[in-house]
Amino acid sequence: MVALRGREIDAYLARPDAGRPIILLYGPDAGLVRERADALLASAVDDPSDPFSLVKLDGDELAAEPSRLVDEAMTVPLFGGRRAIRVRAGARNFASGVDTLAEMQLKDCRVVIEAGELRPESPLRKSCERAKTAVAIGCYPDTERDLAKLIDDELRQANLRIAPDARATLTDLLGGDRQASRNELRKLTLYAHGQGEVTIDHVKAVVSDASDLTLDPIVDGAFAGRPELVETEFAKAMVAGTYPGLIISAALRHATWLHKSALAVAEGTPASAVIDGGFPRLHFSRKPAAETALRNFSPARLLAIVDQLGTAALDTRKQPSLAAAIAQRTLLSIAVNAKRRG
Repeated sequence: MVALRGREIDAYLARPDAGRPIILLYGPDAGLVRERADALLASAVDDPSDPFSLVKLDGDELAAEPSRLVDEAMTVPLFGGRRAIRVRAGARNFASGVDTLAEMQLKDCRVVIEAGELRPESPLRKSCERAKTAVAIGCYPDTERDLAKLIDDELRQANLRIAPDARATLTDLLGGDRQASRNELRKLTLYAHGQGEVTIDHVKAVVSDASDLTLDPIVDGAFAGRPELVETEFAKAMVAGTYPGLIISAALRHATWLHKSALAVAEGTPASAVIDGGFPRLHFSRKPAAETALRNFSPARLLAIVDQLGTAALDTRKQPSLAAAIAQRTLLSIAVNAKRRG
């Protein structure tokens, strides 16, 4: 099984193994999936600007004809050179094409598959994890250590330092999506250009919450047992063009955090200590809602909600035309049942 983790991921990305040219990137951090895919594709071709060296395929279209993936990967360029194939996975299964391709010898061709969250039993994930010529790389929200490195890397390139209080505030505002975090950092370094040090005033002036803080009222309203707030804020999000699946993903992350916190409370740790400590840290405005949620839900119920939200996330991808209805119904169900004890 070739499912890379931790330092193995960094080592592979720094020097991709030519013997494993099929790469599956999956997970809830879409920005990190894109960033890693871009880097792998750029290093796979001789001239990234040459449109003939990079083929883009849609996963749902491949599902109707999985053999097309093999045909494209085995094509020899008219003028030679290395090629790459970028596949955007959708809701339909094209794993049989990956299975066939994994048994073949690829020459000067790298295949990068981008996907969202995939369960261990997903056919695509299973195909890539068991194939000797493929790797599967999970892309999850940055940890505190990851964010520290990201901040240091961007500031170093801009020849900037950062004040301790500015770093603490900045870390709280980043995370959830690598690309969004990097964009915020580059905006910040541009704003502070030539001033030597990034201060907390710089951070407050230009950094928006890259963790989708605008979705927090919906999520917090659901776990605090406030269906009227969920309805109002959800409607605002739809008018703003927010994809419903993003809201479900935010709710799933928070449910997972609440479950971990509820277990700590059950073992005797005060709720206030759990909320103030750990990572990711909650924005101060969310702490009262989190305390309410921990009173409303036991660890067992939160575990059931994690499963409920996971199913909703899958359903929104399978039925995009019903995504808004599925997401709203799921969040309202959590809100309505929040006050039920047990």
